[in-house]
Amino acid sequence: MASNTNSMTDFLVIGGGIAGVSVGARLSHLGQVTLLEREDALAFHASGRSAALFEMRYGKPSTQALSRASAAHHRTAQGGVLTPRGLMLAAATADRDRFEADIAAMGLDRITAEEARSLFPILDTDAAPLVGYHDQAWDIDTDRLVQNFAAEIRAQGGTLRPRTEVRGIDRTAAGWRVDTGTDQLEARVIVNAAGAWVDRVAQMAGVAPLGVQPRRRSMARLPAPEGMDPAPWPMIFGPGEAWYAKPDAGALIVSPADEDPQPPMDAWADDMVLAEGLARFEAVMHYEVTRMLANWAGLRTFAPDRQLVLGPDPDDPAFVWMAGQGGYGFQTAPAASQLVADLVAGRAPEIEAGIVAQLTPHRLRG
Repeated sequence: MASNTNSMTDFLVIGGGIAGVSVGARLSHLGQVTLLEREDALAFHASGRSAALFEMRYGKPSTQALSRASAAHHRTAQGGVLTPRGLMLAAATADRDRFEADIAAMGLDRITAEEARSLFPILDTDAAPLVGYHDQAWDIDTDRLVQNFAAEIRAQGGTLRPRTEVRGIDRTAAGWRVDTGTDQLEARVIVNAAGAWVDRVAQMAGVAPLGVQPRRRSMARLPAPEGMDPAPWPMIFGPGEAWYAKPDAGALIVSPADEDPQPPMDAWADDMVLAEGLARFEAVMHYEVTRMLANWAGLRTFAPDRQLVLGPDPDDPAFVWMAGQGGYGFQTAPAASQLVADLVAGRAPEIEAGIVAQLTPHRLRG
């Protein structure tokens, strides 16, 4: 049992991924922030395994609203974190219906086979003659974004504590007492940004869980085709997001876009699922997968309605949610964290009230 009790902090943020560091940065302007991360470094789990694309027409309407509201920050704050990538959709004739639905949803323009091959030279346009594209998609420098938010916390006098596990949470008259195994921390407000573990943190605190579901997303890194530099190629999807591929550091990362339910854990790729996804990728490419440079998986955590969960819990406003990012954590982080800070501070959010109602935890307590 911990024996040392530290002085009271205003906001104790649990989780050091992009959710935790972004909301910690915003809240650091409202009071003292202490952020706890169980791993040795920030952004270890889902945040460290993201495809890192910023595309404003991706996700539910509430997610798209957060992405639009995040665009200016991504482009300009601390010099910006975006570089051009572009987005392509390629489909076989048999997948025409899903192709038509996807290009309409994502605002893509139809392009010719010749145009498609000029953008993604290994695409087999005989196997996938239906192609859509737009240039309104960007890579996010995820490490820079995380470090910018972390630096903001430190600049406001906050504390980042890696290698600190939350072992127990008790309600007190003044707020919360958190047991880390080595000491006890007192906080006025807990911010639950623990990713796949958010419901476990809530249960420790005696707060009703949300019913979130972590789902595995597997990735493989493949060598670039011989003699080719994929750096300028766009990110490319199959219809219905059956797979996707993206240039990354001189190689290609390919995902089967799997969403298999998993318990909170340090996830790893399923070999069979990965093989099936790579086969779907190969079927429309002039490229044979003969080896992988690496493979990994991350957990994307979804609320029951697949929208983010942001703001104070209606049953205990001293317990604040920054949860359910579902793979949209990086692209929505600036606006999602600002919304949480606005709600905590009692300020009117910049985001339209109808969207806010779709994002706050009240919707899940009815």
